[in-house]
Amino acid sequence: MGVCNLCPRQCNADRSNGVGYCGVGDTFKIGRIMKHMWEEPCISGDNGSGAIFFSGCNMGCIYCQNDKLSKGLVGKEYSEEELIEEMLKLQEMGCNNINLVTPSHYADKLVSVLTKAKERGLTIPIVYNTSAYDAVETLRKLEGLIDIYLPDLKYLDAEGAKKYSNAINYPGIARLAIDEMVRQVGPFTFDNRGIMKKGVLVRHLILPERIEESKKVIEYLYNRYGDSVYISIMNQYTPCGIAKNDEILKRPLTEDEYDEVVDYAVFIGVENGFIQEGETSDESFIPEFTSE
Repeated sequence: MGVCNLCPRQCNADRSNGVGYCGVGDTFKIGRIMKHMWEEPCISGDNGSGAIFFSGCNMGCIYCQNDKLSKGLVGKEYSEEELIEEMLKLQEMGCNNINLVTPSHYADKLVSVLTKAKERGLTIPIVYNTSAYDAVETLRKLEGLIDIYLPDLKYLDAEGAKKYSNAINYPGIARLAIDEMVRQVGPFTFDNRGIMKKGVLVRHLILPERIEESKKVIEYLYNRYGDSVYISIMNQYTPCGIAKNDEILKRPLTEDEYDEVVDYAVFIGVENGFIQEGETSDESFIPEFTSE
């Protein structure tokens, strides 16, 4: 593999002999493979999304709900052939799609896996579920292989990105990455069940006391892409890890905070979007990563 510069960290790690900033080497390490029922309705539907949760992450969010997984501390190693077999099994189970969760640090290896899997009969859509901390040149290697991009847009301000995710350049990187995603897959399409077959769905997790920032994120997305992308406004922030000791992030989002952002989205004209109802911040919504 040589030195790794797949992502904006440009860490120059030799992942064949160690780990990168992402916490993993160059072999696929996966925390769980499962039929996932709790994505947006157009992703999970009634049949579920075939989720593959990769170990490791190129971000550094202090509120990460999957801390052990994101640091590469849990997971089972898979060969390319084994991963292809798992994808085909998920398709046989009736999953709506293959959902690659936090895949950025394996993007180069996924080109080969997805190409071979499609040659062997994988026909359901491929979802690239990412923080959007992705290098455009890396995303371009995936063109034609990804059907649905499912990125976050966490921040537009560098201060918040630095403080909460150790990624001061995140805002600029993420905006360029989402532009590339939209360019690649174009307008969204759905099947007759309302399941997305192609397109971009951008997620934004609202953090406590950052309501004005969230409004700016929603406004940016709508002004930039209009109704050509879907926006998912998320209320599921759960105080985890060291965020439990942070003066601001130590509490969940309030209903009033969430409603204010949703009302703003409606006010500026957002129509293609998803909102969450109920206690989605409950820890029971966080899957166990048992390498199964």
